[in-house]
Amino acid sequence: MASGSYRNGTPKPMKLDRASSYSYTTPKPTAKTRGSVGGGTGVRRSSPAALTARDDAGVLGRVRVAVRLRPQNSEELASDADFADCVELQPEVKRLKLRKNNWESETYEFDEVLTESASQKRVYEVVAKPVVESVLEGYNGTVMAYGQTGTGKTFTLGKLGEDNIAARGIMVRAMEDILAETSPSTDSVSVSYFQLYMETVQDLLCPGNDNISIVEDPKSGDVSIPAATAVDIRDQTSFLELLRLGEAHRFAANTKLNTESSRSHAILMVHVKRSIKGRHDGEEGFLTENGQASSLVKSFRPPIVRKSKLVIVDLAGSERIDKSGSEGHMLEEAKSINLSLTALGKCINALAENSTHVPFRDSKLTRLLRDSFGGTARTSLVVTIGPSPRHRGETSSTIMFGQRAMKVQNMIKLKEEFDYKSLCRRLDIEVDKLISENERQQKYFEDEIERVKAEAQNWISEVERKYMISLENERLKYQQDYMDSIKKLEEKWTINQQKSNYQKSWDCNNEGYLDDGEISMPSTSGGINDKQLLQNEKILRQSSEDEVSSLKSQVTQLKRLESAANAEILKLHEMLESEAHQKEKLEEEINILKNKLLQLSFEADESRRSLDRGGSGKVFAGLDTFMSQARSSQIRDRTNGQKASIAKLFEQVGLQKILSLLESEDADVRIHAVKVVANLAAEEANQEKIVEAGGLSSLLILLRSSEDETIRRVAAGAIANLAMNETNQELVMAQDGISLLSMTAADAEDPQTLRMVAGAIANLCGNDRVQRRLRSEGGIRALLGMVRCGHPDVLAQIARGIANFAKCESRASTQGNDTGRSLLIEDGALPWIVQNANNEASPIRRHIELALCHLAQHEVNAKDMISEGALWELVRISRDCSREDIRLLAHKTLTASPKFQAELRRLRIEC
Repeated sequence: MASGSYRNGTPKPMKLDRASSYSYTTPKPTAKTRGSVGGGTGVRRSSPAALTARDDAGVLGRVRVAVRLRPQNSEELASDADFADCVELQPEVKRLKLRKNNWESETYEFDEVLTESASQKRVYEVVAKPVVESVLEGYNGTVMAYGQTGTGKTFTLGKLGEDNIAARGIMVRAMEDILAETSPSTDSVSVSYFQLYMETVQDLLCPGNDNISIVEDPKSGDVSIPAATAVDIRDQTSFLELLRLGEAHRFAANTKLNTESSRSHAILMVHVKRSIKGRHDGEEGFLTENGQASSLVKSFRPPIVRKSKLVIVDLAGSERIDKSGSEGHMLEEAKSINLSLTALGKCINALAENSTHVPFRDSKLTRLLRDSFGGTARTSLVVTIGPSPRHRGETSSTIMFGQRAMKVQNMIKLKEEFDYKSLCRRLDIEVDKLISENERQQKYFEDEIERVKAEAQNWISEVERKYMISLENERLKYQQDYMDSIKKLEEKWTINQQKSNYQKSWDCNNEGYLDDGEISMPSTSGGINDKQLLQNEKILRQSSEDEVSSLKSQVTQLKRLESAANAEILKLHEMLESEAHQKEKLEEEINILKNKLLQLSFEADESRRSLDRGGSGKVFAGLDTFMSQARSSQIRDRTNGQKASIAKLFEQVGLQKILSLLESEDADVRIHAVKVVANLAAEEANQEKIVEAGGLSSLLILLRSSEDETIRRVAAGAIANLAMNETNQELVMAQDGISLLSMTAADAEDPQTLRMVAGAIANLCGNDRVQRRLRSEGGIRALLGMVRCGHPDVLAQIARGIANFAKCESRASTQGNDTGRSLLIEDGALPWIVQNANNEASPIRRHIELALCHLAQHEVNAKDMISEGALWELVRISRDCSREDIRLLAHKTLTASPKFQAELRRLRIEC
């Protein structure tokens, strides 16, 4: 190639300085620029739904356009060009004035106006970050730079920032945010990097892959580059290596307007695939024979997968041949670039005027950007302009392009699909679990029936044995009594017989000597004895009959017991039959689940085949219905699911019972109980009830005595929830809560536990009445000790606690209640505050900036703040802070402090 070449002149990667003629580092304030820097508005963090209007098809969003002014380069500085006569920026009202001459000027309004001193971080936050957030939520997004050659498009988008981290461009910062919000275990991020050179698509990651075809879906109109190399990204380092490789293969040349002018349009395409968790709600379509949703299949819905695409386009700069000096092959390159940009401008004009025909097919560039303008992507455009009056015509053309782009409306749509493979895997696992559970229950039921049968048989045998023994004993007893009675009767009969014989003998011998009365005496006595014997015999017989009756009643009772035992056996048989019936129902449910699994697999295959060959309206209609049911079910259940279950548990079990479970010997029971208490404590309506029932004391005891990390973490979280109430804060302090939290902070290593402890202490730091005691019991030292963790969430809570403490001190100083040096400074917190005043994490930075402002309001702290370098951070906050209230507070504090003003005058710095 005659003039166009690779970025480094050879196919091998090589590091080059892209900003040889000028640098985008923030300049020091001067007399001309200080007003715009100091008075500029802060970074406005817009949500992805800004400037949108919803309809049934999606979200209507306008293309957002920001304008950025390049600083003067060495040539312009040497000629002392006064660019204020050409371009005047008004960032406060987001306006730009382009002067035609000394009397006439034109005013244009944009979404953002970025001065020559705007940092790369601010450019990213106002231009690209809302688009990146939309991509993470499942929408397509586009970030594009347009402008004249040499105005800083590649610097804005593709600067790697190897030597200076603050100079990183939009590509590097966007990937950093995407990797921070995705999980490698469930999400995937892949990158393609290619260039459009002379109307051919060439792969920058694989130079041999050139002249790639553009594929367009005839139904949806989506444009893709399937032949381009796609690389999975796991970390920021690998992404930076890919960018270096792509930049080394990109065509560039030296022109009069730029020492390293891009001769191709570079396009970075990032594909993000995210799994949406917590949306597997009950399946309303899977019903059993009684019309109710089965408990086994109710919780299965296909997982939702969101696929989105971020496209970052670094357009080659438009140029005039007479100014760039292009000739030969470079002239052909310039013609190709201008033709593609002209085609893009025609498409923008047609979209802005709502024309019925948009000429997307006039150029490959417009085909690739079809989704970005008038499509379904959220698009941000940054137009770059130069300060030189020599290029007033190009600057005006660039501004008009941005103005027309602001009129383009995109219909932004969320792209979701069902992950049937994941659902099939989960269903297979659930079926295996149900089968094993069914087998276990069946084995348990069979063992239980055998045990009951054995116990019943043993009981019946024992009863029968006791009955036979008792019956035999009674029979032997009555037989012995009967024999004894016979023996007694025989003896009495013998005695009576002897007496009768003796009487007869005596009567014969004394027949003539006694009268009738005397003769009848012995006979009468013998009759009396016989009557007595008969009476005794009757008594014995009656007693025997009573004994027999008693034995008969016992036999009857034993028979009744036997009948009861037989009834129990019948009942056990009925239980066995019921369990068998339950087993059959479980098997039927398993069969239903298998059938639904086969049906889902079949539908997934049909959908996949339909998508491969274009699909049919019926398949897509079914999927749309299924998705609408999923969304409505998820929206309905997500809000009330967990709160309803906790409230139901609270009503059924009772708070006292739940609190008593905190003392259970079972560790799992204690863990579940403290989780329930923590969830209840999150609701303000339950906090007073928990404290009145002794819940706060129980949580503090649990925090002191438990060695389980989970229990300590959840207990600390519950205490943090309760400590949001001012009355509860004093109770925590009264029950030695700060000492317990300090000991937990010293012993814990888990970041989540430290976050809960830091949150609880941070809440206590906001109470004026407990500040002295909190500091004396080690609360501030405990906060500073948790800095060792380094986790952003922990540091955010530490920063919040320090900000609350500083705010209370400032309020006390203002009211005249405290005139001494800050307790935070005495405990050594100031170096850490200064170190993190410009932390990249916005929650940490915001709280630290507030803490510095509150500390500076007390004049006695000024000396320490000057010696530790806090004064410079206050100056920075008063100029560059993204929040206007903090910026104004810092400026007011600096102005009101005599010591700060004296130090600034000494160093000749104007605040």
